Amino acid sequence: AAKGKTGENLLQQLELRLDNVVFRMGFADTRAEARQLVRHGHFTVNGKRVNIPSFAVKPGASIEVAEKSRKILRISEALETVDRRGVPQWIDLDKKGFKGTVRTAPNREDLTMPIQEQLIVELYSK
Repeated sequence: AAKGKTGENLLQQLELRLDNVVFRMGFADTRAEARQLVRHGHFTVNGKRVNIPSFAVKPGASIEVAEKSRKILRISEALETVDRRGVPQWIDLDKKGFKGTVRTAPNREDLTMPIQEQLIVELYSK
């Protein structure tokens, strides 16, 4: 089992889902849209097409918009606005190359969702 605090580990796992990483990299405006784009096979992880939104992205992985999908307006429009939202420190984004790399696993400070993980852990450990 993963070491560290259960709640923090849970948040980290959620943060490293492919649909969330796609959202964080700015390839989609919302997590729901990211999920749909992943499901439709628009992304590769380390060169392999992955269409599972809950796919666990590992640190060091490279996420790329599939060649044919680079013309999709929703993706390019989302990329144009990503600077306003900002890309987390644990991600390197190459906007022109339509790709990004997960440098490290996010720290608790990087997890911006307003969540009290202790409450979640208490709920699920009953």
